[in-house]
Amino acid sequence: MEKTIDVKNLCKSYAGIPALTELSFTVSRGEVFGLLGANGAGKSTALECVLGTKSADSGSARILGMNPAADRKMIFQRVGVQFQESSFQDKITVRELCEETETLYRSPAGYSSLLARLGLDGKAKSPVSELSGGQKQRLFIVLALIPGPEVVFLDELTTGLDARARRDVWKYLLRLKKEGLTIVLTSHFMDEVEALCDRLCILRKGRTVFSGTVSETIAASPHDSLEDAYLWFTGEEETEYESV
Repeated sequence: MEKTIDVKNLCKSYAGIPALTELSFTVSRGEVFGLLGANGAGKSTALECVLGTKSADSGSARILGMNPAADRKMIFQRVGVQFQESSFQDKITVRELCEETETLYRSPAGYSSLLARLGLDGKAKSPVSELSGGQKQRLFIVLALIPGPEVVFLDELTTGLDARARRDVWKYLLRLKKEGLTIVLTSHFMDEVEALCDRLCILRKGRTVFSGTVSETIAASPHDSLEDAYLWFTGEEETEYESV
């Protein structure tokens, strides 16, 4: 299968303290890849280094065959990114923000259909500041998809959404996957990971502790559920029991 992301031996330290050590993975076109780990495990640093918004100390990353740092303008046109935290102009409406975002891309997807698909069509005239947390989260996904991307990075994509909204988002992303969209996501919800991810990589203190499919992850642990396997690999299980 065609590789859309190729990461080799990425390393990054802050003040001599390793945040990322020898991270390597590949993602194929039309695949959903989960980058998992506890808070502080190195996920955000990994995404920033892969996207070229932060320089790695060593190693390499390629997106669609391009260097994210050197070819940033070309990659920008073909990649969507949704982060957990974003800031916008005061009182800007949903429609205005989407229209402004569209102007940045040569061949944007129509934002109206994206808003409708994600249950925000009735909020086009609303100020972004007045949206609920879950509505803002869905809007961030819309903004990430406006470029009509070939690859999209989603950071904790359904935080703040209710059960129905989460499942609607999952169904839409799986539809986009079938159309060839490559998705890299971070998530602390293991039901989400099971529903969406073809493969996953678990980080612990900046190092890969496991990489494989959901079933392989469970099989490599002493547990029979992904959530328990994840806690075991990340060491969160030990912390939980120690606090009881």
